[in-house]
Amino acid sequence: MQHLCVGIAAVAALAAAELAPPQVSASKSGPYARIAVMRAVNEGHSVDFQEGYVRHLDWHRQAKDTFNWYSYLVTISTDRQRWIIYATFGHTAAELSNPVLPGEDERDTIVNLLPHVEFTGSSVYEFLPTLSRGSAMPTPALRAEYTTVDLKYGAGKEFEEALAADQPKLRGETLWFRMVEGGNMPRYVRLRPRPSLENILEDRADQALPEKVNGIIAKMTIEILNLRPNMLVNVTPEPARQ
Repeated sequence: MQHLCVGIAAVAALAAAELAPPQVSASKSGPYARIAVMRAVNEGHSVDFQEGYVRHLDWHRQAKDTFNWYSYLVTISTDRQRWIIYATFGHTAAELSNPVLPGEDERDTIVNLLPHVEFTGSSVYEFLPTLSRGSAMPTPALRAEYTTVDLKYGAGKEFEEALAADQPKLRGETLWFRMVEGGNMPRYVRLRPRPSLENILEDRADQALPEKVNGIIAKMTIEILNLRPNMLVNVTPEPARQ
């Protein structure tokens, strides 16, 4: 996936023990994730966009790609509603440097996606276990809260120290990633997988960042994502809870 491949560590034993293990078919241990975003070129291409993406993911299955590919539809957002965030998590640098059959991947992308898709960004992130509750591999819950934080230049250390101090207060799975390549920095993203929108709303107390970081944040956005079960590779979504 030269287009789609550009996308998208252990934690304290106590926190890990309290979380259900991610249901993914491949065991990864690296800290790196590729997270990327795409959208239909216009509303008239929305169906072709999603159908083409499903066909492209089927190519990855047939190519026996060992990467896990999560696909989220943005459902609540100021300006990215119905966009798709796709990502692969838990990799070493060597793994990210060796995607499956890149030439054939590119050809399939050209056929199935380029006529219908605009790629709007792709970056490499590093998982930050000391700020998080959970592992570098997100639980594939059906919903997730996705927060993007852009900081003032040079404020990364202060930001991370403040979040680390508040880490013991986290109650649910809360995963922090630092951008290392592919965009304006310093940028951080937080992923909070949850079974439902109700759970996300009930956990709003965990949404707020420490007050001491308010002065160093340049921009922060919070979006709600839906995991798309028909757009996953080597990932088994959690069953819906009654």
